[in-house]
Amino acid sequence: MADAPNTPRRKKLGLHWQIIIGLVLGIVVGLIVNVAWTSNTWASMGVDNPAAFLAGDAAAVLEDGSPANADPSVVARTVRFVRNSVDFLGDLFMRCLRFIAVPIVLFSLIVGVSSLNNIAKLSRIGGKTIGIYLVTTAVAISFGLLLANIVRPGNFVPQETRDQLLLTYQAEAEEDQQTAARGQAQSGWERLVNLVPSNPFGAIAGGNMLQIVVLSLAIGIGLTLVPTARSGPVIAFCEGMTDAIIKLVEILMRTAPVAVFALIVIVVADLGLDVLGALLVYSLCVVGGLALMAVVVYPLVLKLFTGVGPGRFYKAIAPAQLLAFSSASSSATLPVTMECVEKRLGVKEEVSSFVLPLGATINMDGTALYQGVAAVFIAQLYSMNLGLGDQLAIVGTATLASIGTAGVPGAGVVMLVIVLQSVGVPLEGIAAILGVDRLLDMCRTTCNVTGDAMVATVVAGTEGELSSAEEVERRLAEEEARGFDESPPN
Repeated sequence: MADAPNTPRRKKLGLHWQIIIGLVLGIVVGLIVNVAWTSNTWASMGVDNPAAFLAGDAAAVLEDGSPANADPSVVARTVRFVRNSVDFLGDLFMRCLRFIAVPIVLFSLIVGVSSLNNIAKLSRIGGKTIGIYLVTTAVAISFGLLLANIVRPGNFVPQETRDQLLLTYQAEAEEDQQTAARGQAQSGWERLVNLVPSNPFGAIAGGNMLQIVVLSLAIGIGLTLVPTARSGPVIAFCEGMTDAIIKLVEILMRTAPVAVFALIVIVVADLGLDVLGALLVYSLCVVGGLALMAVVVYPLVLKLFTGVGPGRFYKAIAPAQLLAFSSASSSATLPVTMECVEKRLGVKEEVSSFVLPLGATINMDGTALYQGVAAVFIAQLYSMNLGLGDQLAIVGTATLASIGTAGVPGAGVVMLVIVLQSVGVPLEGIAAILGVDRLLDMCRTTCNVTGDAMVATVVAGTEGELSSAEEVERRLAEEEARGFDESPPN
């Protein structure tokens, strides 16, 4: 028997709650795996080299030359299959996000710039965007330095623990130093010249976001200077492509709770509680500074310039924040950030399509704050006292370094090398913090994405391009009533 026409429709659990459930379950499962699968556990299942076994390296040998993992049990093989399946789901989801990131930046930014039809308005929006990004980044790193100087987390790490951390992560730290050295080989003038792609298609193929932003801006400006009769079809094509990609994002987000679970399980299982315990005070310093930005600075700026309350703001961007935390990549999260800011917060597309891609490239509040805390922490490990001049140098260097930080996991550590060099702190000290870097990378990426959304909201509010809460709720209710339309009308 069919349901009565007036039967109320059962309300679905919100996407952000689904993602939170996946996140919590992932943390629990990851901790269980980390605690349960000790070396003794693996040995009892015939596995002498767990890392090689999980990676499927059949040729791995022990120190005496005998084959490792010669006779793994059925349980061990099952564990490997489950872990690799979970890893596969997380990697596939991240690849899909990166697949979407480049075309959505290209097409949406072209539409956003060309729809302004006013070079003066573009200059005004661009000036506001870059100005707010630089100010919030400087505030973030100042908070980080203040906390590190008050708490002095370096004093909580015993000498024996310091030596062990430096030895354990020495090779990884050296690799980051080499990566940073290659980047520093370019002069400031070369970096500016490289903003303009010599081959636009090469920039797109290589996923160079900053060059893609410049390319999109140039095409958008060019279209505003062409008669509408000729530019109209191109703009319509870009609008259609943007809409198509947004639909792909909607489909992808239906799998986000499962993907978040998969991503978190691997991170927590590999992290381990021993390293986290040794660097707990340092980690709390970083997380505390990020929380100050999220709870105090961003809501205050929003209230002053837009009147948008923290409840409305954080409810709207929660899916993007949770995905940023899980993926540790602001670039990969960009398509979801754009959907949240436009559809759930009410920022008009012409603002979001300009501000958010730019923010994912140059706005790194969380990364800058982390670099400030990390620099002071490493200096304290070496009993170095950084004076006011040194700390002002950190503020300036970290602010500029954050602009060049790629929105991918681990890029903040590479830029930290430049910050440490600016004040003469030994670069080898980076090894002491690498054990918890992945966890802190997840936290600072969440702050970066939150800052991007905040700036987009402020710019939209000051430009009269921000919908009211009532209008947003009405649109969302209409979309929910329609459901996912697989056959839209022509």
